[in-house]
Amino acid sequence: MSTGRHTEPLDVHLILRRDGAAGPEILMSRRAGTVYAAGLWHFPSGHYDGPHEDAVAALIREAAEETGVSIEPADVRFAGFVHHRSPVGGARTGLFFEVRSWQGLPSVREPAVCDAMGWFPLDAPPEPMVAYCRAGLDTYQSGQMMAMHFQEPGDPIAYAPAFDRCRPVPSVGTIGPDTRVREFTERAVGRITGWTDVSWAREGSRVWRAQGAEAGLWFVKVHQNDRFHQREVRAYRTWALSLGAGAPRLVASDEQLRAVVLTSVRGRPLHGTVLSPGQERDVFHRIGALARRIHQASAPRPAPEGSGPAIGKAERHLTAARPHLAPGDEDFVRGLVRQAKSLPMLEQVETHGDFQLRNILRSEDADGSLAVIDLERSEPGPAIRDLVRLSDAWAHRPDLYQAFLAGYGRTLTDAEESRLVIDAALDAVSGIAFGVAHGDPQLVERGRRTLARLRTEHRPCNSPTGESPCG
Repeated sequence: MSTGRHTEPLDVHLILRRDGAAGPEILMSRRAGTVYAAGLWHFPSGHYDGPHEDAVAALIREAAEETGVSIEPADVRFAGFVHHRSPVGGARTGLFFEVRSWQGLPSVREPAVCDAMGWFPLDAPPEPMVAYCRAGLDTYQSGQMMAMHFQEPGDPIAYAPAFDRCRPVPSVGTIGPDTRVREFTERAVGRITGWTDVSWAREGSRVWRAQGAEAGLWFVKVHQNDRFHQREVRAYRTWALSLGAGAPRLVASDEQLRAVVLTSVRGRPLHGTVLSPGQERDVFHRIGALARRIHQASAPRPAPEGSGPAIGKAERHLTAARPHLAPGDEDFVRGLVRQAKSLPMLEQVETHGDFQLRNILRSEDADGSLAVIDLERSEPGPAIRDLVRLSDAWAHRPDLYQAFLAGYGRTLTDAEESRLVIDAALDAVSGIAFGVAHGDPQLVERGRRTLARLRTEHRPCNSPTGESPCG
């Protein structure tokens, strides 16, 4: 155990940034003379003058001494810090600050220790570059706030990919997207002053709440694949427009980044919300009306060949889920699969694709209006597709189901009722298989509960061996 306290130096680094003709640029200087890392490129930087000087004051002073620019304290933005150890063992902590507004033209002011200065593309810094400085730049570009950069004896002072020791340390709840997504967002809506990660724990897509400099609020989403990105963009450009305030608006999209910027909508997710029985019935009536607006956003169309229940994956999911199924579950599902082969095709409408309480927001205002979010699974399909996961929410509550149907404006056909049971069972088995593969016991338990409910509610439709089809 060490008995001494840290006495390592603290230094400040200036990320002076401007918009160039081909994109963002940063100011770099080349060290010269007898200083450490002479001949390598680095941010303008320096040390505190003493205990009387704070970090922002030190940055402003060093900027003036090294580059001649004048910076106001209000224009300084913290960009992160790096705990660094050099190849010879000396450690230090560097604070990195971004500045986008200043007075004066940068130029070499200390030729004894700097022999060149210039602007370089943010994503193509000059070489050779001090590895410590490169760690700060990479941390800044990644959207992280802290990184460890402990070099090993024999590592080069200059940055080399083979000796990259930068290890970002994630922040709690405040990590923003990487620099490219940040810049895409700011081009669309202006300066962002705060990022909060609001991604769902089980989803691969990432979502941030972005606070604008002038009180604006947006949501930025990066999709996990091209398909989800294309589906969500299409939905926002087509049927979501008919919902008015019942859905966010698409502000900007970037296909290469798979990113979208969305307006915020009022409300909190219904999942976990505690309501009185009367309020619940009102909410489900409104959910039915919202589903009707989605499904009537365009004219229905005939179902294409092969668009029936997803029975092709049933065998694979049953194999994965089998150790977690209750006795009789597998026979029940196999009976539904056989039944599915004889069902008539259902016409297709616009569907949300993941219509469940967590994706439906309820306004906390007196009107209690609803809005729907997360459209990345949206695509044309049978209307019943949007009732599969929603049906868990009205389990054992026929009053809520009736309230939904009243808002929806019609009852389900016999074919739709049968299809709902089949799709809900297949979705449950798929969820169990996914939960097993990804170590998610809650998802496994939800699937088991759904199968138990379906078997109880639809017992007359199946013999003990699953031979009798539901009519």
